[in-house]
Amino acid sequence: MTKPRTLITAVVLAFNEQEMIEACLNTLGFVGEVIVVDTGSTDDTVKLAESWGARVVSIKSPSFAYKRTEVLKQVKTPWVMYVDADERVTPRLAQEILVNVETQTASALTLNRQNFFFGQVMKGGGWQNDKVTRVFQTDKLKKWQGSIHESPVFEGEERELASPLVHLSHRNTIDGLYKTALWTPKEAQLLAKSEQTPKISFRLIVRKLVAEFVKRAIFKGGFRDGQAGLIESLIQGINRALVYMQVWEKQQIPSIKEKYDAKEDEIRQEWKNHSN
Repeated sequence: MTKPRTLITAVVLAFNEQEMIEACLNTLGFVGEVIVVDTGSTDDTVKLAESWGARVVSIKSPSFAYKRTEVLKQVKTPWVMYVDADERVTPRLAQEILVNVETQTASALTLNRQNFFFGQVMKGGGWQNDKVTRVFQTDKLKKWQGSIHESPVFEGEERELASPLVHLSHRNTIDGLYKTALWTPKEAQLLAKSEQTPKISFRLIVRKLVAEFVKRAIFKGGFRDGQAGLIESLIQGINRALVYMQVWEKQQIPSIKEKYDAKEDEIRQEWKNHSN
């Protein structure tokens, strides 16, 4: 494989990824430089990345779009590629990327992401059509935008590659819950601010859960993946319900925090009266 090693910088966003960072970096040997964007890891992520030979920069922000945009200032190569710590580049995909970089027939490359959840490739549930645009001519990529699922803003032509980017996620239930805790508050915040969001009722929360499960399991073919597909569809339904639960929390007047503060004041007053 011809290796134009100085043409591409790979960017990996990481937070407490000591279990996966090395395996990810080991699939990026075909690029000229790897920049790991650390967002405040408390484990050995930074140490492992530096030992591998990556350059580590710290960008602390809750916005993935901001971090992806900000790190562009650190990229000195003509091309930039974004990879998450739980994603893997195969040799075939690396070859396709290098060919397109050499020919420069497009300014952005879109990858088909092969989602590997609960130990198997997902062929339904909507995961089978997962496409991500991740490789760019650096001067054509203007920024990333979006609070939940960030997307790139770029100039020029886009090309879709055939070889998949492997996504090794949802390794267990706790891993899924961690991602839920990361993403659902952001979506709930956006919904709570929308004037079109109705008053949240228990019935609405249950309806959202069931509707998301049915959409994923039946209409998007999650049942084709057997029990894993049905469980994944249920997880997505629970995630949807959790978003609306958090919107319900934000709609409370007085707020839940104010209710707790009032209860604390009540107890303090009881102790004050007791001491008198």
